[in-house]
Amino acid sequence: MIKMLHRVTELKTLLYRLFLAYVFFSISRVLFLYYNLDLFELNSFSQGLYLCYLGLRFDTTSIVYLSSLFILMSILPGTFVLEKAYQKIAKRVYFFGLTLGMFFNFVDIAYYRFNLMRLNANLFESIENEVNKSTLFFHFLSTYFYLVVLFVLLLLAWNYLYDKKPLPPQKIRNKKVYYIESAILFLVVVVTCIGGIRGGNFLNATRPIATIHTMEKIKNPQHADILLNSSFSIFRTIGKTGIQPKNQYSPEKVKAVIQPFKQYAKSSQDSISPNIVLFILESFGKEYWGAFNEETKIPNYVSYTPFLDSLAQHSLRFTNFFANGRKSNHAMPSILAGVSTFKTAYTTSPYVLQPLESALSILNQQNYDTSFFHGAPNGSMGLLGFSSVLGFDHYYGKDEYGNDDEFDGYWGIWDEPFLAYVKTILDTKQSPFFSTIFTVTSHEPYIIPEKYKGRFPKGNIPMHQCVGYTDYAIQQFFKQAKEEDWFENTIFLFTADHSNQSDYDYYEKPINRFANSFMIYSPKGTFKGVNRQLSQHIDIYPTLVDLVDYDKPFRSWGQSLLSSPVQAPYVVDFFGENYFIMDDQYILLSDGERILGMYKEEDRGLKNNLKNQNLPEMNPLNEKLLMFIQDYMNRITSGELFFKETPGNTLAK
Repeated sequence: MIKMLHRVTELKTLLYRLFLAYVFFSISRVLFLYYNLDLFELNSFSQGLYLCYLGLRFDTTSIVYLSSLFILMSILPGTFVLEKAYQKIAKRVYFFGLTLGMFFNFVDIAYYRFNLMRLNANLFESIENEVNKSTLFFHFLSTYFYLVVLFVLLLLAWNYLYDKKPLPPQKIRNKKVYYIESAILFLVVVVTCIGGIRGGNFLNATRPIATIHTMEKIKNPQHADILLNSSFSIFRTIGKTGIQPKNQYSPEKVKAVIQPFKQYAKSSQDSISPNIVLFILESFGKEYWGAFNEETKIPNYVSYTPFLDSLAQHSLRFTNFFANGRKSNHAMPSILAGVSTFKTAYTTSPYVLQPLESALSILNQQNYDTSFFHGAPNGSMGLLGFSSVLGFDHYYGKDEYGNDDEFDGYWGIWDEPFLAYVKTILDTKQSPFFSTIFTVTSHEPYIIPEKYKGRFPKGNIPMHQCVGYTDYAIQQFFKQAKEEDWFENTIFLFTADHSNQSDYDYYEKPINRFANSFMIYSPKGTFKGVNRQLSQHIDIYPTLVDLVDYDKPFRSWGQSLLSSPVQAPYVVDFFGENYFIMDDQYILLSDGERILGMYKEEDRGLKNNLKNQNLPEMNPLNEKLLMFIQDYMNRITSGELFFKETPGNTLAK
């Protein structure tokens, strides 16, 4: 029997070093789970361990990707592989890739709470427009310094363990045997790595492992994010828009079910067109608005919005309302153009520059002066560019404000002075005007001006005092605005881009994380009461169109909340890597192809999966979801985002 000369030792050392990668990736997963434990409903400690074990499959893909060059360097034939200089280079290659993967895992430990999905390539699209990237980056490091320290300590430990097993110097005694051995080693390692990338299934895997495979051995969809690691999610989303044409159903059937065009008759309201001011409140989810929690029956609930609560008593409130997305750049197209966000934000997709029917295109036809106010540095979140795409006449940001003394140092001008500035600009406008105001202060790092420290209740989470401050800023705006002539003929709309930190279990439920608010106030008292109809961000755009008495057909997946529904209300959204659709009876979860779960509408925590009961409502609800996705994808990719009057495309009232 021929004794193997070198390669066994080298193979053992390679496996040891890759094993270390598994160890430290697993540590990062345990830390991710521990830090975000309140977001995942686990039944036991053993369940958490089991989910971490399942995650090893996805770690394998990431580790092979990140260390592929190192693996290749380790199995090359020749004694030079054993030399110290070569090993130093190999070590640097090893740690460069895997440290980068660990870094993203650690970022996600903190960032996941805000995004509620694993980091992916869209992160880079979201931050590319931020002008103060370095400030935000160092703020992140300072805020989560303990994670930075822990990250460094783990890297030091990793380096120490790596050096514990160096390769001993050896000589080739039989070149023929050595190179045969090397060829076998190369073949075995390459085949193994390919299998690892494909998820470890050598027999049945026809394509590399994907995010959907997280659902193969778990029942709760929110647990899928525990199995994933951030580098895996980034790898699987690089270069993918998430917007692809689909042709599962006939266009005629889709049009009949989804009804992508709307038309509203003129109302009997005043002949004078109203001014409209739309507030989009940063991170201001339903949880913080007292007036929207009167029926949630949350024990010991505390409101942090005294002014908005008082205004709500004279307004029309939509209390069963949901956001379409989790970020500011998700909210903008949803609210103003009725284009929701699924896997890829519309604002960062390749299709964002195409003509788009929106509230702005219609209001501009109605001779409205249109303006967008955002106290952040101009261009933040890509909102300057998208406001231009929508067709706003004017943009007012931090540059236009012109006083950096009121800059919070991170995201923009404090809400109170910026809203005062907004009021002075509105004073100069000729009616009718439409203005969208996007606030900034109720955002991480959850700070308020020094002069107001201690004035607003801090509550149980950092977000609470910011909510109180923004509520106060809006109060001051109204106090000043009501003295102006334009105020009486103005309709005010309030919503939030998305939710944020949660203090109550009710809002930790996966579906309720999208719970939002929508309110309409008119000084004339035109809009009052509580509307419990299921509704969503994409309904605001047609509601705006209805408000200004536009009576022509237009493209809209949502429907006006001021007219009788043209179809049964529903909500469509996306979280993690899956879609969901909710009507007044059920919630259906899907990956866009397969049904993953069916739940009662009140089961917002997605605990009791009824999929196997084959409920008669399941397939029709799934078809509706798939038709919505198809119409969404096809209209975006084909550029059909306007209503076009043709012989085959008419709209009956």
